Amino acid sequence: MSPEAKALLEQAIGVVCTQAKLDPMSSVAIDEMQARPSLPLQSPEARAGADRAQRLLPIAKELVISSLQQLSTDYGFQNSRSFNDRLSKAIARVNSVKRVRPDMESRDNASVFLSRPHVITFGTIFLAGLRSDEGMISVLAHELMHIADGDNDSLRALVGAIGNKASDLTGLDIHGQRGEEVTCDLIGAMAVRAYIVSTPGYESVARRLARSIQHNCVELDEGDEDHLSPRNTIRALLALNPGLVRELINDRF
Repeated sequence: MSPEAKALLEQAIGVVCTQAKLDPMSSVAIDEMQARPSLPLQSPEARAGADRAQRLLPIAKELVISSLQQLSTDYGFQNSRSFNDRLSKAIARVNSVKRVRPDMESRDNASVFLSRPHVITFGTIFLAGLRSDEGMISVLAHELMHIADGDNDSLRALVGAIGNKASDLTGLDIHGQRGEEVTCDLIGAMAVRAYIVSTPGYESVARRLARSIQHNCVELDEGDEDHLSPRNTIRALLALNPGLVRELINDRF
Protein backbone atom coordinates (compact mmCIF):
# COMPACT_ATOMS: atom_id res chain seq x y z
CA MET A 1 0.00 0.00 0.00
CA SER A 2 1.17 3.52 -0.74
CA PRO A 3 1.68 5.95 2.15
CA GLU A 4 -1.39 7.83 0.93
CA ALA A 5 -3.54 4.70 0.97
CA LYS A 6 -2.30 3.82 4.46
CA ALA A 7 -3.15 7.30 5.71
CA LEU A 8 -6.68 7.03 4.29
CA LEU A 9 -7.08 3.59 5.86
CA GLU A 10 -6.12 4.92 9.29
CA GLN A 11 -8.51 7.84 8.80
CA ALA A 12 -11.30 5.38 8.04
CA ILE A 13 -10.47 3.39 11.20
CA GLY A 14 -10.84 6.66 13.08
CA VAL A 15 -14.30 7.14 11.59
CA VAL A 16 -15.35 3.61 12.60
CA CYS A 17 -14.16 3.90 16.19
CA THR A 18 -15.43 7.46 16.62
CA GLN A 19 -18.88 6.29 15.54
CA ALA A 20 -18.59 3.49 18.08
CA LYS A 21 -18.57 6.17 20.79
CA LEU A 22 -21.21 8.45 19.28
CA ASP A 23 -23.78 6.04 17.85
CA PRO A 24 -26.43 4.93 20.37
CA MET A 25 -26.88 1.73 18.33
CA SER A 26 -23.19 0.94 18.05
CA SER A 27 -21.98 -2.58 18.76
CA VAL A 28 -20.25 -3.10 22.09
CA ALA A 29 -16.50 -3.69 21.74
CA ILE A 30 -15.38 -7.30 22.13
CA ASP A 31 -13.18 -6.64 25.16
CA GLU A 32 -16.01 -4.79 26.89
CA MET A 33 -18.38 -7.70 26.21
CA GLN A 34 -15.84 -10.13 27.65
CA ALA A 35 -15.81 -8.18 30.93
CA ARG A 36 -19.58 -8.33 31.39
CA PRO A 37 -21.38 -10.95 33.48
CA SER A 38 -23.32 -13.66 31.67
CA LEU A 39 -26.87 -12.85 30.61
CA PRO A 40 -29.74 -15.29 31.23
CA LEU A 41 -31.55 -16.58 28.17
CA GLN A 42 -34.72 -14.81 29.22
CA SER A 43 -33.16 -11.39 29.79
CA PRO A 44 -34.88 -8.71 27.67
CA GLU A 45 -31.61 -7.75 25.94
CA ALA A 46 -30.78 -11.33 24.97
CA ARG A 47 -34.31 -12.03 23.78
CA ALA A 48 -34.37 -8.87 21.67
CA GLY A 49 -31.02 -9.83 20.13
CA ALA A 50 -32.18 -13.37 19.40
CA ASP A 51 -35.33 -12.06 17.74
CA ARG A 52 -33.27 -9.67 15.63
CA ALA A 53 -30.86 -12.41 14.59
CA GLN A 54 -33.64 -14.81 13.60
CA ARG A 55 -35.45 -12.06 11.65
CA LEU A 56 -32.32 -11.10 9.75
CA LEU A 57 -31.07 -14.64 9.05
CA PRO A 58 -32.88 -15.02 5.69
CA ILE A 59 -31.59 -11.63 4.55
CA ALA A 60 -28.05 -12.45 5.66
CA LYS A 61 -28.13 -15.73 3.73
CA GLU A 62 -29.03 -13.94 0.49
CA LEU A 63 -26.34 -11.32 1.05
CA VAL A 64 -23.67 -13.91 1.80
CA ILE A 65 -24.46 -15.80 -1.38
CA SER A 66 -24.24 -12.67 -3.53
CA SER A 67 -21.01 -11.62 -1.76
CA LEU A 68 -19.45 -15.04 -2.36
CA GLN A 69 -20.35 -14.86 -6.02
CA GLN A 70 -18.85 -11.36 -6.25
CA LEU A 71 -15.60 -12.43 -4.59
CA SER A 72 -15.36 -15.45 -6.86
CA THR A 73 -15.40 -13.08 -9.82
CA ASP A 74 -13.10 -10.52 -8.21
CA TYR A 75 -10.46 -13.18 -7.53
CA GLY A 76 -10.72 -14.85 -10.94
CA PHE A 77 -12.46 -18.12 -10.07
CA GLN A 78 -15.59 -17.60 -12.16
CA ASN A 79 -14.35 -19.78 -15.04
CA SER A 80 -13.15 -22.69 -12.91
CA ARG A 81 -15.57 -25.60 -13.24
CA SER A 82 -14.25 -27.35 -10.14
CA PHE A 83 -14.46 -24.18 -8.04
CA ASN A 84 -17.97 -23.41 -9.28
CA ASP A 85 -19.03 -26.91 -8.27
CA ARG A 86 -17.66 -26.34 -4.77
CA LEU A 87 -19.31 -22.92 -4.68
CA SER A 88 -22.69 -24.41 -5.56
CA LYS A 89 -22.38 -26.85 -2.66
CA ALA A 90 -21.29 -24.01 -0.38
CA ILE A 91 -24.38 -22.01 -1.35
CA ALA A 92 -26.56 -25.03 -0.61
CA ARG A 93 -25.02 -25.24 2.86
CA VAL A 94 -25.78 -21.56 3.45
CA ASN A 95 -29.37 -22.04 2.32
CA SER A 96 -29.77 -24.96 4.73
CA VAL A 97 -29.23 -22.79 7.84
CA LYS A 98 -32.57 -22.34 9.59
CA ARG A 99 -32.12 -21.21 13.15
CA VAL A 100 -30.25 -19.05 15.63
CA ARG A 101 -29.74 -20.67 19.04
CA PRO A 102 -29.06 -18.40 22.05
CA ASP A 103 -26.63 -19.89 24.55
CA MET A 104 -25.66 -18.40 27.89
CA GLU A 105 -22.36 -20.31 28.12
CA SER A 106 -21.13 -18.95 24.77
CA ARG A 107 -21.11 -15.47 26.32
CA ASP A 108 -19.52 -13.00 23.83
CA ASN A 109 -19.06 -15.48 20.96
CA ALA A 110 -20.96 -16.78 17.96
CA SER A 111 -20.10 -20.17 16.52
CA VAL A 112 -21.16 -22.98 14.25
CA PHE A 113 -20.73 -26.70 14.81
CA LEU A 114 -20.36 -28.32 11.43
CA SER A 115 -21.95 -31.47 12.80
CA ARG A 116 -25.09 -29.30 13.13
CA PRO A 117 -24.81 -27.04 10.09
CA HIS A 118 -28.39 -25.75 10.26
CA VAL A 119 -27.86 -23.73 13.46
CA ILE A 120 -25.80 -20.68 14.45
CA THR A 121 -25.12 -20.47 18.18
CA PHE A 122 -24.91 -17.01 19.76
CA GLY A 123 -23.79 -16.15 23.24
CA THR A 124 -26.35 -14.04 25.06
CA ILE A 125 -23.82 -11.28 25.73
CA PHE A 126 -23.07 -11.09 22.00
CA LEU A 127 -26.77 -10.99 21.14
CA ALA A 128 -27.22 -8.06 23.52
CA GLY A 129 -24.05 -6.31 22.34
CA LEU A 130 -25.02 -6.24 18.64
CA ARG A 131 -27.57 -3.45 18.90
CA SER A 132 -28.22 -2.74 15.22
CA ASP A 133 -29.34 -4.69 12.17
CA GLU A 134 -26.02 -3.87 10.50
CA GLY A 135 -23.98 -5.22 13.42
CA MET A 136 -26.05 -8.39 13.55
CA ILE A 137 -25.87 -9.02 9.80
CA SER A 138 -22.07 -8.74 9.86
CA VAL A 139 -21.78 -11.50 12.48
CA LEU A 140 -24.45 -13.70 10.90
CA ALA A 141 -22.60 -13.41 7.59
CA HIS A 142 -19.30 -14.29 9.26
CA GLU A 143 -20.74 -17.51 10.66
CA LEU A 144 -22.53 -18.34 7.41
CA MET A 145 -19.20 -18.13 5.60
CA HIS A 146 -17.77 -20.73 7.99
CA ILE A 147 -20.73 -22.96 7.10
CA ALA A 148 -20.20 -22.29 3.39
CA ASP A 149 -16.56 -23.40 3.66
CA GLY A 150 -17.69 -26.58 5.40
CA ASP A 151 -15.68 -29.20 7.25
CA ASN A 152 -13.53 -29.90 4.17
CA ASP A 153 -12.46 -26.28 3.55
CA SER A 154 -14.11 -26.44 0.15
CA LEU A 155 -13.51 -22.74 -0.53
CA ARG A 156 -9.84 -22.89 0.45
CA ALA A 157 -8.70 -21.51 -2.92
CA LEU A 158 -10.71 -18.31 -2.45
CA VAL A 159 -9.79 -18.06 1.24
CA GLY A 160 -6.12 -18.52 0.37
CA ALA A 161 -6.23 -15.84 -2.32
CA ILE A 162 -7.88 -13.35 0.04
CA GLY A 163 -5.45 -14.17 2.85
CA ASN A 164 -2.46 -13.75 0.53
CA LYS A 165 -3.70 -10.39 -0.70
CA ALA A 166 -4.40 -9.18 2.84
CA SER A 167 -0.92 -10.31 3.90
CA ASP A 168 0.72 -8.50 0.99
CA LEU A 169 -1.21 -5.29 1.65
CA THR A 170 -0.72 -5.12 5.40
CA GLY A 171 2.53 -6.98 6.06
CA LEU A 172 0.67 -9.13 8.58
CA ASP A 173 0.64 -12.94 8.62
CA ILE A 174 -2.88 -13.72 7.37
CA HIS A 175 -2.67 -17.35 6.30
CA GLY A 176 -4.35 -20.58 7.37
CA GLN A 177 -7.15 -20.06 9.88
CA ARG A 178 -6.42 -16.34 10.03
CA GLY A 179 -7.15 -16.15 6.31
CA GLU A 180 -10.50 -17.86 6.83
CA GLU A 181 -11.42 -15.51 9.68
CA VAL A 182 -10.56 -12.43 7.62
CA THR A 183 -12.54 -13.81 4.68
CA CYS A 184 -15.53 -14.31 6.98
CA ASP A 185 -15.22 -10.73 8.21
CA LEU A 186 -14.87 -9.44 4.64
CA ILE A 187 -18.07 -11.25 3.69
CA GLY A 188 -19.71 -9.64 6.71
CA ALA A 189 -18.68 -6.13 5.68
CA MET A 190 -19.78 -6.72 2.08
CA ALA A 191 -23.14 -8.06 3.24
CA VAL A 192 -23.74 -5.00 5.42
CA ARG A 193 -22.86 -2.61 2.61
CA ALA A 194 -25.33 -4.35 0.28
CA TYR A 195 -27.98 -4.26 3.01
CA ILE A 196 -27.51 -0.51 3.49
CA VAL A 197 -27.79 0.13 -0.25
CA SER A 198 -31.08 -1.82 -0.33
CA THR A 199 -32.51 -0.14 2.80
CA PRO A 200 -31.78 3.59 2.60
CA GLY A 201 -32.71 5.67 5.63
CA TYR A 202 -32.07 8.91 7.47
CA GLU A 203 -28.86 7.76 9.18
CA SER A 204 -25.50 8.55 7.62
CA VAL A 205 -23.82 6.01 5.39
CA ALA A 206 -20.63 6.17 7.46
CA ARG A 207 -22.49 5.46 10.70
CA ARG A 208 -24.26 2.43 9.26
CA LEU A 209 -21.11 1.07 7.59
CA ALA A 210 -19.14 1.47 10.80
CA ARG A 211 -21.54 -0.85 12.62
CA SER A 212 -20.29 -3.79 10.57
CA ILE A 213 -16.81 -3.73 12.15
CA GLN A 214 -16.93 -1.45 15.21
CA HIS A 215 -17.11 -4.36 17.69
CA ASN A 216 -13.37 -4.54 16.93
CA CYS A 217 -12.73 -1.04 18.38
CA VAL A 218 -11.17 -2.45 21.53
CA GLU A 219 -8.86 -1.02 24.17
CA LEU A 220 -7.24 -4.42 24.85
CA ASP A 221 -6.03 -5.38 21.36
CA GLU A 222 -4.90 -9.00 21.43
CA GLY A 223 -4.92 -11.74 18.80
CA ASP A 224 -3.89 -15.38 18.71
CA GLU A 225 -2.63 -17.98 16.25
CA ASP A 226 -6.02 -18.25 14.54
CA HIS A 227 -7.20 -14.63 14.75
CA LEU A 228 -5.70 -11.24 14.09
CA SER A 229 -6.12 -8.76 16.90
CA PRO A 230 -9.44 -6.88 16.60
CA ARG A 231 -7.90 -3.62 15.40
CA ASN A 232 -5.70 -5.45 12.88
CA THR A 233 -8.86 -7.18 11.69
CA ILE A 234 -10.31 -3.76 10.84
CA ARG A 235 -7.02 -2.84 9.17
CA ALA A 236 -7.00 -5.97 6.99
CA LEU A 237 -10.66 -5.59 6.01
CA LEU A 238 -10.22 -1.99 4.93
CA ALA A 239 -7.00 -2.80 3.06
CA LEU A 240 -8.93 -5.41 1.07
CA ASN A 241 -11.81 -3.02 0.41
CA PRO A 242 -10.57 0.47 -0.53
CA GLY A 243 -14.08 1.37 -1.70
CA LEU A 244 -15.27 0.96 1.87
CA VAL A 245 -12.47 3.27 3.02
CA ARG A 246 -13.69 6.00 0.66
CA GLU A 247 -17.31 5.54 1.70
CA LEU A 248 -16.48 5.78 5.39
CA ILE A 249 -14.46 8.95 4.88
CA ASN A 250 -16.82 10.63 2.39
CA ASP A 251 -20.02 9.44 4.10
CA ARG A 252 -21.63 8.46 0.81
CA PHE A 253 -21.64 5.66 -1.73
